[in-house]
Amino acid sequence: MSLIPAFKIGLWNAWIFMAYLLLSFIPFVYVAIKKSVPSVEESGLSRVAKVFAGSSKLLLFPAMVYSIFLQMKLGTAWFYVGLPITLIGLIAYTIVLVNWATTPLSNHVSRGLYRYSRHPMYVTMFVFLLGLGIVTASWVLFLLFIVFVVGCVVFVNVEEQSCLDKWGDAYREYMDRTPKWIGIPKSGESY
Repeated sequence: MSLIPAFKIGLWNAWIFMAYLLLSFIPFVYVAIKKSVPSVEESGLSRVAKVFAGSSKLLLFPAMVYSIFLQMKLGTAWFYVGLPITLIGLIAYTIVLVNWATTPLSNHVSRGLYRYSRHPMYVTMFVFLLGLGIVTASWVLFLLFIVFVVGCVVFVNVEEQSCLDKWGDAYREYMDRTPKWIGIPKSGESY
């Protein structure tokens, strides 16, 4: 990992993976509007938390632009370790999007990877960004990854409160049987 990354447009740059995220974002927004997904502005977060949660998600756009110039470290240990992590994140993210988009508007999502985590979309995005940071050996992507993770951790409580308001006891039962994050056991969460 170098302090100053080399910027060079190329076929084997990180944009290959980020383009998929950009293309998947278009139908995601369409479905999110239909499902009335809560926005940061509608949340009960403090002003500072709103700014942080919203801006952490907006960091994906500069990361996408940055990925155009960010070379993957082909033939290195970085590449061979990061590629499987990146692909696992992308494949799992796709499964989560399909689970989320195909669930009727009148129901909360509780099938597929949503059986193992209440927020698998964020978890799979974390895995993807971690893998991409490794495959490119980029400290800038690692930094963006950390900010994105913290912003999502702040915002998930807003999403959960919105789901509780919308689905009531059905969502509370789902919360009781499903951990917030994959691999992290349930703790004494209260809502």
